[in-house]
Amino acid sequence: MAKGFNKGPAMGGGQSGMMAQLQKMQAQLAEAQAKLAEETVTATAGGGAIKVTMTGDQKCTAVEINSDLLKDADAEMLQDLVLSVVNMALDQSRELANQRLGPLAGGLPF
Repeated sequence: MAKGFNKGPAMGGGQSGMMAQLQKMQAQLAEAQAKLAEETVTATAGGGAIKVTMTGDQKCTAVEINSDLLKDADAEMLQDLVLSVVNMALDQSRELANQRLGPLAGGLPF
């Protein structure tokens, strides 16, 4: 048989080191997620007539509609504006999450 084969795992303490690294990264990820939940993004539509605020963990915290818009808008237009601004806020929130959490995912050992 060739030399160097059937010697068993060559890592020795490598597995415990990897576990420690994964635990450290898990703690960093939890901390980043907690901070992300406190950060907010705001999107507007209709020239600022509708504003949606969302956290970095994609929870909507506020929807503001200018009362002047309600006087002039029909229901379908208002629905379209609200849908548009909610989707924009979600996109911004996801981008914020990618910015904050992406570097942590880049350090995974696999």
